[in-house]
Amino acid sequence: MKLIPERLRRPPRDPEGTMTLVEHLEELRSRLFIALGAIGLGSVIGWFLYGPVLRLLQNPYCDTIENLPAGNRPPTGCKFVFTGVLEPVVIKLKVVVFLGLFIALPIVLWQLWAFVVPGLTRRERRLAVPFVASSVALFALGAVIAYFTLPKGLGFLLGFAGSGFVPLLTGDRFLGFVMLLALAFGMSFEFPVVLVFLTLVGVISSQQLRQWRRGAILFIAIFAAVITPSSDPYTMTAMMVPMVLFYEGAIIVARLMNR
Repeated sequence: MKLIPERLRRPPRDPEGTMTLVEHLEELRSRLFIALGAIGLGSVIGWFLYGPVLRLLQNPYCDTIENLPAGNRPPTGCKFVFTGVLEPVVIKLKVVVFLGLFIALPIVLWQLWAFVVPGLTRRERRLAVPFVASSVALFALGAVIAYFTLPKGLGFLLGFAGSGFVPLLTGDRFLGFVMLLALAFGMSFEFPVVLVFLTLVGVISSQQLRQWRRGAILFIAIFAAVITPSSDPYTMTAMMVPMVLFYEGAIIVARLMNR
């Protein structure tokens, strides 16, 4: 049996999971490469899903246009316009990469958890699957709520300037707005996962969460007003109410874990 040269051997890791700074950087690089590769593969799949997804994202706008007074409807109906030669390419790439990120989300979150794992105990490492599954489910739930809230928000925004204006939206700006809204909801719905994780590692406790309840509600209200790209009352309420409920749920989970 041919022996592996000493200089090519990878040094064994500490059984407790401790790593040097250089090993942490190497680990981060490899995790980033895997996550980016997964997003790239997801984008290839998203390329073939572009047509159906585009129609799905366009539906809320079409519903909003139909509910506007006849004199305030755009001359293009519910079709979008573009103002640059390269804008159609940018539009398609934006949607495809966004789909790639959504498709690759389980792998991206798994890589994030795997990077954090060396600093956790053996018991905490077993929570990898629940962490990834709940994170994906909550992100998807946030995106779905953003989608169903969109018509109300659009109706409020498009009619805010009065009857003297007619909307004429470019595809790039509208789709960018929708994707940013979905991303904002998806990330904000990770709030309970972050709270439970912090209680799990002992950074905060259920008692502290109960003491911070009033301040947390104020923070959530400000957060919802800032992070939502539209800042309309419908969208803010749709984000704020679930986050408050998630906060209360995190307190219950923390108490059940005796934290």
